[in-house]
Amino acid sequence: MNAQFFEELSNKIKEIYSSLPAEGIEHNVHALLQGAFTKLELVTREEFDIQAEVLRKTRAQLADLEKQLADIEIKLGQPS
Repeated sequence: MNAQFFEELSNKIKEIYSSLPAEGIEHNVHALLQGAFTKLELVTREEFDIQAEVLRKTRAQLADLEKQLADIEIKLGQPS
């Protein structure tokens, strides 16, 4: 990840911290971090797990199709 990005993020947090009353800091830092994470295109653990499962199923289907193709090639006398 880009060191400059984190430096800018740190500076923005310091700026917010110094310019707001204590009760507004948490809300604003949370919003700032949420925007930073969106910029980094991070996904939630749930989204990651869903995509990992889709990939697992796709790999299993690909393996099955490769086996079927190899069987067909053997039947037709065409080695792979």
